[in-house]
Amino acid sequence: MTWIAPEIDRTRQLVVGDERAMLDSFLEHQRGTLLLKCRGLNGIQLAIRSAEPSSMSLLGLIRHMTEVERGWFRKLAGGERLPYAYCEEGNLDGDFDDVMALAAEHDLDRYREEIALCAKAVAELPLDLTFTHPRSGNELSLRWIYLHMIEEYARHNGHADLLRERIDGVTGL
Repeated sequence: MTWIAPEIDRTRQLVVGDERAMLDSFLEHQRGTLLLKCRGLNGIQLAIRSAEPSSMSLLGLIRHMTEVERGWFRKLAGGERLPYAYCEEGNLDGDFDDVMALAAEHDLDRYREEIALCAKAVAELPLDLTFTHPRSGNELSLRWIYLHMIEEYARHNGHADLLRERIDGVTGL
């Protein structure tokens, strides 16, 4: 039997709540939107690339967001010393470039697991907590990371719209 990306129940965004609850709600909605773009597709479809020379695919976006979640929430904010999931020195675009259709189920499971680990890593941290970005040296707050992640997902969900339409014509998920 061929694996198919599962249905998801995307959570509704809060329209009233405290700041942390609103940020969590908006971020979770964006995460759900990316998964919604993948539902009902098999690994081969998820690995279809946009157009040369781009290596972007829905599966690549899932892998990329796994890296981004890990980097911002667990590594920077949570202070965990761990490698990236797909990228490494000499292969900085492994999240997009090394997509394998046969690994789609594993990659989606890894993404969902990473989200849960990220949520746990920052659950008790205050939004005003600051960190120094390792490359730029800029001081960033956990609040900024949340806002950046919402923006990152929104941008990539736009890419996901176009990728999904290219695969099977589905729009407006």
